[in-house]
Amino acid sequence: MRNTIYIQNLKCGGCASTIIKNISQIESISDIEVNVEESVVIFHASSEEKIEEVKNILKKIGYPANGEQNSLGLKAKSYVSCAVGKMSS
Repeated sequence: MRNTIYIQNLKCGGCASTIIKNISQIESISDIEVNVEESVVIFHASSEEKIEEVKNILKKIGYPANGEQNSLGLKAKSYVSCAVGKMSS
């Protein structure tokens, strides 16, 4: 099933690269797209559990879903994730 998650802290292509790299490691997740302008992640998942797993990874790397707490620590993680994404691109 196709899913859309609006996220916080998404700034650039480096962020998008990190997000795609991390989410693509989850089994049964495919067709991942990140739209920086709209701060959205779109993907296909096989179950609700996989969607929750994606949300947890997004939060872990600093990109919580809209409506979730966005602490200073998560914002800092997103900057690190962004830098890593830029270096690996």
